[in-house]
Amino acid sequence: MINDKTKWVLGHKVTPYDTLGDYDLMMAETPPQVQGPPPHFHNNFKESFLIIEGEMEFFINGEVKNVRAGESVDIPPKTLHTFGNKSNSTCKWVNIHSPKGFRGFFDKTGIPAQNENAQQESIAPKIIKKVFELAADFDMIIKV
Repeated sequence: MINDKTKWVLGHKVTPYDTLGDYDLMMAETPPQVQGPPPHFHNNFKESFLIIEGEMEFFINGEVKNVRAGESVDIPPKTLHTFGNKSNSTCKWVNIHSPKGFRGFFDKTGIPAQNENAQQESIAPKIIKKVFELAADFDMIIKV
C-alpha cells in the first residue's frame, strides 16, 4: 500500500486517493500499540471509518468503542473523538471525510513513507508541534 502519496501521519501509514465526489478517501495502516491523534472534533466534517483488518479502539464523546474488521463507525460534526490500536496486530482501515478538504492535513503534516524512519519521524516533537499549529486550518479542533 505504498505509493508516492503514502505518508506516515502521527504514527499511522496513510494513503490518500483522488475522488470525483465531495469527500476525501484514504486507506491507512496502524501498527500495534499506536495511539491516535489528540482528542478533537470537526465543526463541518463528517468522518467515517471502516475497519478492514484487525481492530481499533475509538473514544467518541466520552465513550469507548472497540471496532473490529468488517465494522464501521460514523463521526458527525462537533463530536469529540480519537482512536488508537491497542491490539498486538496491525489494523487496516478506510477513512472518509466529507465534504472534501481534510486531505491537506495529511499532506502538510505527513512524512513520505519512502523516508528512512518515517514512522518515528511522524511522532517527533517538531511534527507534533506542527500538528497543533496547523490543525485548526483543517477544521480539526484539538481538545486536550
